[in-house]
Amino acid sequence: MTRNQKQETENQQAMNTAVRMLTRRDHTRYEIRQKLEQRGLSSGAIRAAIEECERLNYIDDERTARIYIGQLVRRGFGLRRIAIELKKKGLQDKHIEDILQQQQVEIDEREIARRVLQKKLKSFEREADPKKRRDKLYRFLVYRGFNRSIISELIKVYFH
Repeated sequence: MTRNQKQETENQQAMNTAVRMLTRRDHTRYEIRQKLEQRGLSSGAIRAAIEECERLNYIDDERTARIYIGQLVRRGFGLRRIAIELKKKGLQDKHIEDILQQQQVEIDEREIARRVLQKKLKSFEREADPKKRRDKLYRFLVYRGFNRSIISELIKVYFH
């Protein structure tokens, strides 16, 4: 097998692997690159596969981010946590900021926090000490990525 044939075979293998991954769910460029690197494919084959997937519109970081944001909102996460999760997918801070600003009209962080708090209230009722209960709820909502002012406002409503 000639060198060109080996490169072509590896390019095809990278493309097939990328397409197989993308049929299961959307991935960012970064995720595809990471997964193809883990399989030991050359950087040239990886680059060619990613470029071809983008050309065919199989990879679109913005579309993937929007889908993932929707999933995280439904799971009850705040904007800060969503930004952290998007960064894990390899999106740049500026890109994340832009997408979240565009989505902010659709994301009512206060309402999401209220729903999450209502769901969790029952499990925190076992804590007899009201201060400890408030502190635990506060930490829980911070972990979920909600703005501290929203958390404070909701805790005042539910505990005063």
